[in-house]
Amino acid sequence: MIYLPDTLANWPWPRAINLHFEDVKAEVGALFRDFKALSPESQEAFDKCDFARLVALAYPNAPREHIRIGCELMNVFFLLEEYTDNENGAVTKDMVDLVIDAIHNPHKIRPEGESILGEIARQFWARAIQTASPSSQRHFLETFTAYLRAVAVEALDREQSHTRSIDDYFKLRRLTVGAHPSFTICEMGMDLPDEVFYNPVIMELAECSTDLILIDNDIVSYNKEQAAGSVDHNLISTVMLELGLDIGGAIAWAANYHAKLQKRFIDGLAKVPSWGPSVDVLVREYLDGIATWPRASSCWSYEGQRYFGTRGLEIQRTRLVPLLPKAEHKAA
Repeated sequence: MIYLPDTLANWPWPRAINLHFEDVKAEVGALFRDFKALSPESQEAFDKCDFARLVALAYPNAPREHIRIGCELMNVFFLLEEYTDNENGAVTKDMVDLVIDAIHNPHKIRPEGESILGEIARQFWARAIQTASPSSQRHFLETFTAYLRAVAVEALDREQSHTRSIDDYFKLRRLTVGAHPSFTICEMGMDLPDEVFYNPVIMELAECSTDLILIDNDIVSYNKEQAAGSVDHNLISTVMLELGLDIGGAIAWAANYHAKLQKRFIDGLAKVPSWGPSVDVLVREYLDGIATWPRASSCWSYEGQRYFGTRGLEIQRTRLVPLLPKAEHKAA
C-alpha cells in the first residue's frame, strides 16, 4: 500500500466551489466535443477527469466568463498533453509552435490541414481577450508561452532518456505543471500592475504555490504513472533515484518539503509591500487566488476520476492506495 499524506491539513484556505460549475461545464463540454479532437477512448478519459470541477474549485468567486476561460484553458492543457505525451522532441516542438502562433494571432485563420489543436487554442484565446484585462492578457501570453516551451523540453528529455536532479526537475516542472498561466485567470477582472506581478516577493509567493501544487500532483499521480511505465517526469521517482529512497521514503521527503514551503508562503505574505489602498486590495485578491489553487488541485485529485477512478473520496479518507501492477507493454 502507498500512504498519501494529508499535506494540506493545516492550509488556511478551505475548499469552496463556484456556483457556475455545472452550467459552464455543460456549455464548454458540448463545444469541445464538437471539435472531435479526441478518440472515443480519450474523450471518455477526458470526461472522467472533470476539469471543470478543478476550475470551479480554483476560482470559487470568479464570474461566469472567467470560469469559462478556465475550462477552455484546461481543454488546451489536456489536448496538448494527449497529443504530445508519446511524441519525440521535434513533433512536440511543432505542436507547441502552432499553439504559440494561435494565441499570438487569435484573429488569423489557421492553415488548412493543421492539427485541430491550433484552432481550439485560437478560439479559446479569441474569446478570453473579450473579457480579460490588458495586463492579465500580457501576463498570460508570457507564462503560457513559457509553459509551452517547457513541454517541448520535457519531450526532448523523454526522447533522450535524460534524468534530472531534484533541483533541475523542479525548474522544469514549475513550468510544465501549468500553474503560472492558470494564476493569471485570478487577475483577469483587474488591472494588476507589472510592478506588482514582477515584484520579487509576489513572484516568490507564486513559485511557492506552484511547488505546493506540483508536489501534491506528483504524489497522487505517481502510482498511475509507475504502472504505465512513465515516471520520468515525476518528483517521487526523481527523489527515489537521487536520494536512494523507496516510494514511502520519497513521499515522506516530498511531504516534509511541502510543509516547509507552506511556512515560506505564510511568512512571505507578511513581507508583501504596499502600493497604496486601491492597489493593495487587488494584491490581496490575487494572492488569495494563488493560495486557493493548492487546495483546489488537491480536492480535485480525489473528487475527479483522473487518478483514482471512482475510489477517490474513499482514498481521500483512508489515505491508502494499493500499488498498481505495471502494465504489460506489447511489442509493436
